[in-house]
Amino acid sequence: MGRNTHRIEDYEQFIGAEAVDRILKKARNLQDYHVSHVNATYYGGGVAEILSSLTLLMNSLGIKTEWRVIQGSSDFFGATKKMHNALQGQQMPFSDIRTDVYEDVIYENAIRNHFDHDFVIVHDPQPLPLVTHYKKRSPWVWRCHIDLSHPHSELWDYLTPFVEQYDAAILSFKEYTQRIKTPQIYFMPAINPFTYKNRFMTEEEMDERLAFHGIPTDLPLVVQVARFDPWKDPVGVIEAYKMARQEVDCTLVLLGNFAADDPEGVEVFESLLEKRDDRIFILPNGEDTALVNSLQRRAAVVLQKSTREGFGLTVTEAMWKESAVIGGNVGGIRYQIDDGDNGYLVTSIEEASRRIVQLVKDEPLRTEMGRKARETVREKFLLSRLLEQYLDLIDSFETIFRMRYFPGF
Repeated sequence: MGRNTHRIEDYEQFIGAEAVDRILKKARNLQDYHVSHVNATYYGGGVAEILSSLTLLMNSLGIKTEWRVIQGSSDFFGATKKMHNALQGQQMPFSDIRTDVYEDVIYENAIRNHFDHDFVIVHDPQPLPLVTHYKKRSPWVWRCHIDLSHPHSELWDYLTPFVEQYDAAILSFKEYTQRIKTPQIYFMPAINPFTYKNRFMTEEEMDERLAFHGIPTDLPLVVQVARFDPWKDPVGVIEAYKMARQEVDCTLVLLGNFAADDPEGVEVFESLLEKRDDRIFILPNGEDTALVNSLQRRAAVVLQKSTREGFGLTVTEAMWKESAVIGGNVGGIRYQIDDGDNGYLVTSIEEASRRIVQLVKDEPLRTEMGRKARETVREKFLLSRLLEQYLDLIDSFETIFRMRYFPGF
């Protein structure tokens, strides 16, 4: 493999030799399997981050794994962004969602893409209807990364017939379970500890990146790294910081990027610019992974004050770097942070502000929380665990699918 492509053996330092041997044995049973992952963008957001690393790792194990990305117009991604918001609980007239554009674009993608794979995994609502355009000769699984705890009922009723044509649906947690015929299973996301975003950095490397972007380090840094999205509550972060600043001197950095499938990002970013001052930095440079890494490592406090969150990989990334993290008490963040032990969960601007003050003032507390946070990620949220879950799923479907569709096989 190339010098920047890691193998499962590289994870031994984190998960032990026995776990590595177990994964290798499972992969040998699937040699030369042809798997395809399908989503809506190559960059921006946690799904693309996971697939970028997962597909390489699967190929390193001898499982032929492709990554397909659907194409779409601005109207299509406008419609699917509204779907995303509605599935996470935002109320809107169903008529606002252009289902005709949605289905037409998916049909066009179905013409362009041919799936004769042994296993197909379709991620999130954007490419969901693809399954309707193929005669299945292998298992198709839908992986939903969104917070489905309170989906828009009319939209979910519309999407359900598509979901029920899949052989399984993967959700992040049991609280996202829906009343559908399709079997539902649960995989939590995970990070690759070897990417440039997550690798160890020296103090000199961090100083260079922060200086390049004009970020001062004379005061403690309070940082949120997230897409420019209302669900990440950037306005609430700024308000919490301003309250905290009345008691402690610190600098706020909001760092984000723009995902190709999220047309609202630029609008949210531009709406925040008027809130900048000499100690509030709002930067659209989230594609600079060394900057992300530097900020998460150097921060006195990392925030992820989401009001809805499917999982929150930026929380995982910061915890891996031994940062003290304050997260919204929602969705997947609650599965990562044990409140008061390896971080804090908050439900209001005032509570977030109090925790910022507490952590900025108490360096030993930050250090201890960070140590526990990294151990949590090592135990639960490394990509090796997610890989093994996919291997188990693919292997289990081999027998089930052939019995269902080819009973005489």
